Amino acid sequence: MSTNTYLAVYLGGGKTGSRMAAWNALPETERRAKEQQGMAAWGAWVEKHHDVIVEMGGPLGKTKQVGAGGTTDIANLMTGFTVVRAASHEAAAKLFENHPHFSIFPGEAVEIMPVLPIPGR
Repeated sequence: MSTNTYLAVYLGGGKTGSRMAAWNALPETERRAKEQQGMAAWGAWVEKHHDVIVEMGGPLGKTKQVGAGGTTDIANLMTGFTVVRAASHEAAAKLFENHPHFSIFPGEAVEIMPVLPIPGR
């Protein structure tokens, strides 16, 4: 991949984060209405940026960590991902300002990082 490709990782606060606790405390009808509003806003975000989305990505499930000591079930704050193209790191980050992940849903943030070329290739 070229250096104008960026990985955006959606982060949550975990099951016990304050934003998730506030979300879960909403009355069911209000939470469902916000879910519909959030999905519509997310769809509008995708439509607005469809020309720079390389990989839509999606939600992430449970995590297994593999290392020298074997495989372990772990928890982290990653909840989803998207891959985009942009002229710069700053331009890629700007795409996610006021994103529904945290402006409507109880997500905490979106982290954006360049996908660098593999050394020697």
